[in-house]
Amino acid sequence: MHEIEPFYLWRDDYIAAEDELSPFYETEYSEFYYDKQLYNFLIHPQWDTFGSQTLYIKVLFVDYDRNYAIIELMGEWNDAINNDIMMLKREIIELMVDEGINKFILIGENVLNFHTSDDSYYEEWFQDVEDGWIAGVNFNEHVIQEFRENSIDYYINFGGELDDLHWRKLKPHQFYKKVEELLTKRLN
Repeated sequence: MHEIEPFYLWRDDYIAAEDELSPFYETEYSEFYYDKQLYNFLIHPQWDTFGSQTLYIKVLFVDYDRNYAIIELMGEWNDAINNDIMMLKREIIELMVDEGINKFILIGENVLNFHTSDDSYYEEWFQDVEDGWIAGVNFNEHVIQEFRENSIDYYINFGGELDDLHWRKLKPHQFYKKVEELLTKRLN
């Protein structure tokens, strides 16, 4: 687990710790001191915490002019015990929405499991983005299945090419345009 680090090739384009509007502004990281863990496993110190004991994030890119954010997730998304969606919504998403962000790309290839509670915070988030959207990219099939069985996919777009998108070779805006194009085709 400690070798899974957040995607870092866009650091020339954006660093959340240097963004005055970011919830992680002025966060300092260590490359050597592992201070976060998922259960009994240490995780890479570059992941950000927002209050959950099992889910960590990294805001990879934010474009305030085009109103989108790209967020990578890692760990176990547990709404049943930890109410991760409430903490994510209150501590991160609401701050971003207040800054005009209404399109969210969630990268979920490192989300190991999802445990549901209810959908009220997802519904609230969906309403907050009004003309925007929330897309889940590269989540594992068993995680998507849990989202679908609990009707969370009404609020977060999964499926099709979003489940196997080779995004690491793209620059942030190219990635955003690809996701936007896929979602536009669905809505039309």
